[in-house]
Amino acid sequence: MLEAFRAILDGEEPPPPGARAPSEEELTRALQVMLKSQCIYGGTPGIGRSYELARHYAPFFQAYFACLGYGFEVMHRDQMVCLRVPPEGVRHDAQAERLRKDETLVLLALRLAYEEGLRAHRVTTDGVVECTTDDIVESIRTATRSDPPEEARLTEILRLFSRKGGLRLGERDKVEKITPLMVLPGIAVLSPDAWMDQVRAWGAARGDAEA
Repeated sequence: MLEAFRAILDGEEPPPPGARAPSEEELTRALQVMLKSQCIYGGTPGIGRSYELARHYAPFFQAYFACLGYGFEVMHRDQMVCLRVPPEGVRHDAQAERLRKDETLVLLALRLAYEEGLRAHRVTTDGVVECTTDDIVESIRTATRSDPPEEARLTEILRLFSRKGGLRLGERDKVEKITPLMVLPGIAVLSPDAWMDQVRAWGAARGDAEA
């Protein structure tokens, strides 16, 4: 890995078209951004050249993150690069930290909102589905028969998933007390199908117990 890292810095690996080879700081930053955010996009603010470098030097990023047990993917259609966490095995990293119950409910509601938007063809050319915090609250109530988090806690959880590339938050309407949300394609990375199956099984078992 160190040799591959140095080869990029020295220009032995062709740089992006029309651009220079990255500096050591830029390449290190791109690796750190991927670890922190898990999903980044061409338009993600505040990440410098991280998206461009991760996409262009995909084989290096794939090999590097494979050493850590992650799957690195480039999603050209969504202008996204992401890390996938394999569901099998015991993990000891931050990406695999267990979610709290309220965080799980919000993530499930976001994924359901995204799927509903896809089915209804309410998705933009950038792969974005728009909804509001009211939609998330209602989804939690109807889909999980659970009480949603209070507004302050809900905002805190949404910001957590926003930092991981799952959504963007708009400006809160102080009169209506709702916040517009732009659910991004990365929500399917944060809540993969295997995870969704586990949550649905938990919900079904919970419903049977209550019955």
